[in-house]
Amino acid sequence: MDTSILAFLAAPFAASLILTGIHAYLGVHVVERGVIFVDLSLAQIAALGATIAILLPVSGGDPHAPVVYWISLAFTFLGAAIFSMIRVRRARIPQEAIIGICYAVASAAAILAMSKATSESEHLKDMLVGNILAVSWEEVRKTALLYGAIGVFHFIFRRQFLAISMDHSRATVGGLSVRFWDFLFYASFGFVVTSSVAIAGVLLVFCYLIVPSVAAMLYADTIGKRLAIGWSMGTIVSALGVYLSLQLDLPTGATIVCTFGLVLIVMAAVRPLVQSRAPHAV
Repeated sequence: MDTSILAFLAAPFAASLILTGIHAYLGVHVVERGVIFVDLSLAQIAALGATIAILLPVSGGDPHAPVVYWISLAFTFLGAAIFSMIRVRRARIPQEAIIGICYAVASAAAILAMSKATSESEHLKDMLVGNILAVSWEEVRKTALLYGAIGVFHFIFRRQFLAISMDHSRATVGGLSVRFWDFLFYASFGFVVTSSVAIAGVLLVFCYLIVPSVAAMLYADTIGKRLAIGWSMGTIVSALGVYLSLQLDLPTGATIVCTFGLVLIVMAAVRPLVQSRAPHAV
């Protein structure tokens, strides 16, 4: 492969590794909490905030203006507050239903906002779909620093976050302020989603969050092993997806999403063979 092509793909691949690192971890929490579509919903809420921000005169129609990021983040925090308030032990309406409604309303509102755009419409579409190939090394550096800080935050308070994700009822009985820690979880999640959507788009961000965690659950029960499998899968799929998109001249984001799906199918198909060779495994 030509060295110029490798140099061009270096930043997108580095960005995909960063996305894998944080999203595979957060995905463990999301899957255990049973709020599978929270990422899609928060991502769409972030996209709605960015869409509205671009249409405001203060942004000058620039999707990369700092005010666009902060307004998008504010919308995400609003979503985080809603999701942390609706989780109760005995709820008449399932939390996933509220999450789905928020996603649908945010999607429709973004479409309405875009219908009022003129010259900015193409920029808005690019922002919502994402283009990981266009990421710069400066964006990679800033994203790595942000996600590193969030990773440290989650490591320091891992006991509280894991207690709520693994056994919500027990955490409540144990006196843990579930709504407070839920808000901190979704707020930190909002920082990640807001930045990730701008780089990779809604669908690819969802895949980085859910697919590695689901694949890891097929083979492991402990958090450590799930993270190891999820990070390994995300790294391999990212490299494979970027390579296939280049060789087949396909959109990179969509190629990585489909590659995630195919690899998950293969891992699910191979699982019975692995189990049959480990008869003493529980």
